[in-house]
Formats: sequence, C-alpha cells, structure tokens
Amino acid sequence: MPALGFFVVLVAGAALFGAAFEPGAWYAALRKPPLTPPNWIFAPVWIALYLGIAVAGWLVWRARPQLGTPLRLWGAQLALNALWSLLFFGLQRPGLALLEILVLLALVLATTATFLRIRPLAGWLFVPYAAWVAFAAYLNAGVWYLN
Repeated sequence: MPALGFFVVLVAGAALFGAAFEPGAWYAALRKPPLTPPNWIFAPVWIALYLGIAVAGWLVWRARPQLGTPLRLWGAQLALNALWSLLFFGLQRPGLALLEILVLLALVLATTATFLRIRPLAGWLFVPYAAWVAFAAYLNAGVWYLN
C-alpha cells in the first residue's frame, strides 16, 4: 500500500499547485456560458476525480511496475491538469488555457484508452475525469468566447 500513498501524494501535489490560483474577483466578473455550475461544486468533484486519478495510476503501476508509456501519459496529464489553473486563473489567459485544456483532454483520453487495455478498472476510473475535462473545456471555451 505505500505505493498508493505515493500516487496520492503526487496527485495531491498537482491539486495543491492548481488550488494556489483561486478564481477571485477576475473570474467572478466574467460572463460565463450556460450550464456553468455554482462554484461550490468544483471542490467536491475534483476531490473525487483526484482520488480516481491516483488509484488508476496505482493500479496500472501494480500491473506494470515500470515507467513506460502508460505512466508517462499519466504523469503528463497530471502536469497539464495543474498547469491549467496557472494559465486560466493565475495568468488570466483563457485563450491559452483553452489550447492547453484541449491537449489535456487528448492526453486524458489517451491515458484512458491505454489504462483500459492494461487494467480495465483503471481506465474506467478515468472516464468521469475525461467527461469532466471535456465539460471544463466547454466552460473554458465559453469564457474565452464571451469575454
């Protein structure tokens, strides 16, 4: 189980990095697209998704305990996940964040497909994450377009 803790720590590090860039007054003043959820929903959703990301990475590592393509994809998507908050909230660059989140979505989908072949449960743990990132891309695109 210590390896699971390592994956949780990696994901928590990415989450804490992203959380350092709070929405603030800038975000509150933006026009937002339809279907934008209330702000309070984001924290519980991300907590659940981050736990799934950590467990999925751990499951794949247990099946293939070496740093190969599956875990490199996992690490790359995690890094881009953290970077998005810096681009969108920190630098207040929704256009650049939109480009980045589209790459993130592609990596999440690639990770999902790869994980499904190695450890199906790990791949399925990524499905809600992929759906949420796609929804976040829609929200990001809407903010960029409307502002």
